[in-house]
Amino acid sequence: MTEPILAGRGVVKRYGDVTALAGVDITIEAGEVVAIVGPSGSGKSTLLHVLAGILPADGGEVFLGRQAITRLSETERSKLRRSQFGFVFQSGMLVAELTAEENVALPMLLAGTPRDQGIAAAREWLVRLGLGGLANRRPGEVSGGQLQRMAIARALAHRPQVIFADEPTGALDTKTGQETISALLTVAKETNAAVVIVTHDVSVANRAQRVIEMRDGLIAVRAAA
Repeated sequence: MTEPILAGRGVVKRYGDVTALAGVDITIEAGEVVAIVGPSGSGKSTLLHVLAGILPADGGEVFLGRQAITRLSETERSKLRRSQFGFVFQSGMLVAELTAEENVALPMLLAGTPRDQGIAAAREWLVRLGLGGLANRRPGEVSGGQLQRMAIARALAHRPQVIFADEPTGALDTKTGQETISALLTVAKETNAAVVIVTHDVSVANRAQRVIEMRDGLIAVRAAA
């Protein structure tokens, strides 16, 4: 049996007196697409943020392969996020002052890639996602669907092991949302990246290989999509 690329074991997260995660166990295989669903306040976004090392866990362990993310310092987790993880959020989270190619190259540049190499790689990914003519546009100069494709290019350009997507279609209409998810899953498959998607959208969850439903800080249902 192969070792999962990402695993959480007994993961606990609290906000004051509120327990957001109450001892969650989860495994993600390399190349697997997993959707996390559940009502607001169920802990799904918190779980994504803890698995990604954005939030520290208050208990339990999170592993990337055999590396315990939960034992790393914030500086070490930040470095890991830049090199091994990609992120797509509802709002895109692109830097307004930067062009598309600069936004896509940013994780690589922060990780120490020479600027000319980073920009060249960014341009290639923009072309792959149908945005080759928008390399010098800024986020405020493109549509919502184009913005999310830029975010997908940024998430994938450094070839991460895991892509985390938090409500990636929440601000898009149905057609654009489906096109965005198709683009994400197509290019992720090419690189064998695992994809973890938090969503309220049933049509998005149905694109996953596995759906995990959360309630009250715990996994209530695990099912194949």
